[in-house]
Amino acid sequence: MTWHFWIDRGGTFTDVVARDPDGRLHTAKLLSSDPERYADAAVEAVRRLTGAGSGSIPPCSLRIGTTIATNALLERKGEPVLLAVTRGFRDAIRIGTQERPDLFARQIRLPDPLHADVIEIDERVSADGAVRVALDEPAARAALQSAFDRGLRAVAILLMHGYRHPAHEQALARIAAEVGFTQISASHDVAPLIKLVGRGDTALADAYLSPVLRAYVDGLRAALGADADMLFMQSNGGLTPGALFRGKDAVLSGPAGGIVGLARTAEQAGFGDVIGFDMGGTSTDVSHYAGSYERDNEARVAGVRLRAPMMRIDTIAAGGGSICTFVDGRFRVGPESAGAVPGPACYRRGGPLTITDCNVMLGKIQPDFFPSLFGPNGDQPLDRDAVAQRFAAICAQVEAQTGRAMTPRQAAEGFIAVAVANMANAIKRISVARGHDVSRYTLASFGGAGGQHACLVADALGMDRVMIHPLGGVLSAYGMGLADRRAVRERTLALRLGDDSMAQLDQALEALAADARADLPQADRTETLLRLRYDRTDSLFDVPLADLPTMRADFLAQHRARFGFEGQGAILIDMARVEAIAATQEAMDSLVAFPDQAAEPLAQVDCGGRAAPVHDRAGLNRDSEIDGPALIIDPVSTTVVEPGWRARVDAIGNLILTRHQPRPAPQAADADGVDPVRLEVMGGLFMAIAEEMGAALQHSASSVNIRERLDFSCALFDAAGNLVANAPHMPVHLGSMGDSIRAILRRRGPGPDGVAMDGRGMQPGDVYALNAPYDGGTHLPDVTVIMPVFVDGRDAPAFHVAARGHHADIGGITPGSMPPGSRSVEEEGVILDNLLVVDRGEFREAAIRDLLGSGPYPARNIDQNIADLSAQIAACAKGAAELLRISNDYGVDSVTGYMAHVQDQAEAAVRRLIGRLADGRFTYPMDNGASVQVAVAIDADARSATIDFTGSSDQLPGNFNAPLSVVRAAVLYVVRTLIDEAVPMNDGCLKPITIIVPEGSMLRPRHPAAVVAGNVETSQVVTDALFGALGVMAVAQGTMNNFTF
Repeated sequence: MTWHFWIDRGGTFTDVVARDPDGRLHTAKLLSSDPERYADAAVEAVRRLTGAGSGSIPPCSLRIGTTIATNALLERKGEPVLLAVTRGFRDAIRIGTQERPDLFARQIRLPDPLHADVIEIDERVSADGAVRVALDEPAARAALQSAFDRGLRAVAILLMHGYRHPAHEQALARIAAEVGFTQISASHDVAPLIKLVGRGDTALADAYLSPVLRAYVDGLRAALGADADMLFMQSNGGLTPGALFRGKDAVLSGPAGGIVGLARTAEQAGFGDVIGFDMGGTSTDVSHYAGSYERDNEARVAGVRLRAPMMRIDTIAAGGGSICTFVDGRFRVGPESAGAVPGPACYRRGGPLTITDCNVMLGKIQPDFFPSLFGPNGDQPLDRDAVAQRFAAICAQVEAQTGRAMTPRQAAEGFIAVAVANMANAIKRISVARGHDVSRYTLASFGGAGGQHACLVADALGMDRVMIHPLGGVLSAYGMGLADRRAVRERTLALRLGDDSMAQLDQALEALAADARADLPQADRTETLLRLRYDRTDSLFDVPLADLPTMRADFLAQHRARFGFEGQGAILIDMARVEAIAATQEAMDSLVAFPDQAAEPLAQVDCGGRAAPVHDRAGLNRDSEIDGPALIIDPVSTTVVEPGWRARVDAIGNLILTRHQPRPAPQAADADGVDPVRLEVMGGLFMAIAEEMGAALQHSASSVNIRERLDFSCALFDAAGNLVANAPHMPVHLGSMGDSIRAILRRRGPGPDGVAMDGRGMQPGDVYALNAPYDGGTHLPDVTVIMPVFVDGRDAPAFHVAARGHHADIGGITPGSMPPGSRSVEEEGVILDNLLVVDRGEFREAAIRDLLGSGPYPARNIDQNIADLSAQIAACAKGAAELLRISNDYGVDSVTGYMAHVQDQAEAAVRRLIGRLADGRFTYPMDNGASVQVAVAIDADARSATIDFTGSSDQLPGNFNAPLSVVRAAVLYVVRTLIDEAVPMNDGCLKPITIIVPEGSMLRPRHPAAVVAGNVETSQVVTDALFGALGVMAVAQGTMNNFTF
């Protein structure tokens, strides 16, 4: 007789579902780390539930998801690894890409590399398979032997084009095995996909983590007995035996079980389209499911790029343990977490105030109905008094900083509102941003803290139904038991979708299927998925294998849904994935033994200022209905039924929560000042909109500069063109895009007589493009697309959204439009000055093509320019739609007001900064004989500053002149880097600052001076000169290291 255990070892808690030999279910929740009481939470759970104690453990079967690999990455506690790489590329992984993890950090700290040492291998194979340099096997053997003798036992092999031509990697792997390496991860086997850096990072992670996983598996087997049947959850949602559990496939092991659990249980309940909402103690995972698992093929975990199939999950630092603070007039939640130790304030270990404490304060968690696991002996209830003391301190802070009196209950509600907004924004990223209408979806809530917030999150998203499974508090663990065994194989193909490539596709799919079945001989079926994209874009869409017309139609439909338009060019099969699947068990028909008669409420409690009954979930009958406010408790979680919601129990035992009363409208903005909670919520919404715009632009653009170098920016602006919020993109863009909008407004907006200069004015549906350096632009390749946003039939725009992207070519005397020797702006490309690209909804393609093809140096690839402009327009349309939505939700006047308030917040932060600065001057001599001179004068009383560039060189004959908007952007960037607070970079930062730049100088040139290097090189000199004048850090080399100049 066998016990079956399904275990999810999370960051804070380890959740366990067990089925005993008689078929009865048991659940348990243990702290993942409790070294004073046990060595491993999974083994401890087995001992407790089987009653084995310290004796022998009965026969058992385990299905486990674990954070072991993730923790090893985060803490850099993996196996020391040797990297074997093609000669000349030893630093490729260290250099990485141009991603900027912290845009405003003055001291960049790169993540610690995973490899302890590097050897370079004499070999080179070209992209077409031609051997340019034969593999020097004796030299490779000697280098591997030397590393082995130094104590290294794990090696990652990364050779150029090895994913397609693996012979040299295979030979190296053989030699490494002969030398004695015990962990060999060759990139062609680990990640047979194009792109060296991601493939190399994945091979390194596999070599770094796999030995750690083997040690964990061996430790479990030693503790549980050699006969224990163990399978482990992979990041792709499939189970695998310990011998095949690899590091690259383990970083999302636990969350993947949650998605399996939500998918299988939602389908069982009759819900096909669901949003997964897994809120635990440390973080919240959100996911989208509409009949099939959605997977990503690339993710960054702990600074490491991983290219392996993994469930598409968006994780945010908003769990029950997220720390709540009031700083500089803002209610902040996370990203820091109290963790399991010390935990929230109510855990009796002196921890900080957290979201869990907010729910205790509001009565949504009742200590009398919560497990007593706390205190020195782990047997005391939650400490309500400690929570009350922390909130009293917070309320005193609020009053001291803002003059607003606030009760502890109001403060707790404020922190919850901020957390809910953050979680709702994360859900939008994986649903609304991909073209899904979540209002018709069901929110499948699980995790220990999910039920406390599910109704609030659903309200924030306009959703009317929530499902909470009977095992919702431990659904990730239950998902381990519902998962299939899976073996996944994938390969880069880069084939055109067409009849002429089908034979090659069939051959590749047969090979992948054979490899997958070799790992899983008991497979009863295979599933094949193709990832399609337009040529020269990076936006991938998963399409099941079918006939050509069906696959083409599926791809086009998905593209339209996400971006609002169909792209141009050939459709490519970027990658193929084949999964061999061995089915396990179905979701159990009923997990609940319904009583003959529903039990009476256990108590009446104060819940958020309202009387609410407390129901034991086990005492509810089938079809029981409970109107909110109410609490429903079970051994591992609490569900809060908010006012206006109704809970019903279905035949399976699920709680189905539906909104049965109209959703109340958001409260109007306070007339007596700024609500600090609303300020944080609105600021988060503005930022989320800009981030959605950026994601849409990156994935739909054609130019490699936008897709891979991330040389683009998206932002929101108020009616006057002031920057309100931006995603963390390019600083030189963000500080200058407002000038572009103001340039359009001067021409298109109403003049003093109410009539626009052009006689037409802005109209709803208009979109403009601008790259003119003397009218708000920077240099010509940077094209800004601007969309005014009209609300409620008003004559003038209430807001503006803009997307700037570096086009691969805009004309000029050299391809790429970055000529090192240009002496006039006309030699640098085609100027777009106040160009109407969309006229009241109609794309003016013919006029755009005419302009781009005009002049002495026309653009060279106008089709690509059109594709990038279309992507920028689509990104702006997404931002405009979201602004209209929140204007409808909150009222346009409230949105406008808080756009001003977030700028005021940034202004206040800069004024605090200025109080710490002193006067200074600096002259930066450049290699070309020019110099940038700046003087900073601080007015301590007014807490303002004047930045004067008088004395800088006159306009240059070459192209190192920088337009005024570039100088303004550099000032804004420097100021923001000096603020060690999480404040947005917007035009409020410049309100206390006066910038003086002499006209006709190299920092404010006159037309037609050349400017292309000014945006790239001179901007860096201005930045360094400002740092020097302020005396905050030593100046650097005054260059962006662009080889062009």
